[in-house]
Amino acid sequence: MDRSALSIEVELIVQAIYLRYGYDFRDYSRASIKRRLELRLEKENLNNLAELQHRVIHEPNFFKQLISDFSINVTEMFRDPEFYAAVRGKILPHLARQPNLKVWIAGCGTGEEAYSLAILFKEHNLHEQTQFYATDLNSASLDRARTGQVSLKEMRKYSVNYLESGGLGSLMDYFSLTANQAVLDAGLMRKILFADHNLVHDQVFGEMDLILCRNVLIYFNKALQQRVLELFRESLKPQGYLCLGMKEGLYFSDLGSDLETVDNRVKIYRRKAA
Repeated sequence: MDRSALSIEVELIVQAIYLRYGYDFRDYSRASIKRRLELRLEKENLNNLAELQHRVIHEPNFFKQLISDFSINVTEMFRDPEFYAAVRGKILPHLARQPNLKVWIAGCGTGEEAYSLAILFKEHNLHEQTQFYATDLNSASLDRARTGQVSLKEMRKYSVNYLESGGLGSLMDYFSLTANQAVLDAGLMRKILFADHNLVHDQVFGEMDLILCRNVLIYFNKALQQRVLELFRESLKPQGYLCLGMKEGLYFSDLGSDLETVDNRVKIYRRKAA
């Protein structure tokens, strides 16, 4: 199939998803969508995108599987330890001045980033005064995140990340063990609210002291990146912090007058005072 025909089929699937289910992926990176459609073709042993489109329209359960493909979940606890070290040193001392805190983890996937922040805040005596909101559009990922479970296989790598981020003890201090899982402490889980939220079309999410949305914007086109960054700006309190992924930033936005750079290396920004 030539490239133009393939591009048309991709567009038809994106439009079908929007019209049938209301999920808007029209401003997602086409290269990213194409890769995920091709993976689903292979998994389902389908011959072409036309067959996939038919199943998307007529089989809601199949569509749920495709949503999981579109909802990128490449995460780990304390991913990019230098980022978490910067949070410890450059954000938490300022947040400690507030009697109550709200933190939004946007695109939380299966919860590892939310767990990491809860531990971080616990170690700096900020956990009890903080409400964490962890959101994603993938209901299956949210269901998994609510269990607080992490595979023992992954815990070794996560423990290294934790120590490199400046961890004050052992990561296992915050988990109990089952046969093949580590389960996050119930006291930490109690402060995390997992909820459905779609960055493409949902509205402002409260007045936050800290927003993390790491490694999500890279899958959006420039127009959608701008809209989502504006959403974050409006969701932040004055002097609130925004944290993006290491390969993301404010390069293509016009928010420089509202957000100042705290650490460009690990992409931490702060909304300017009103």
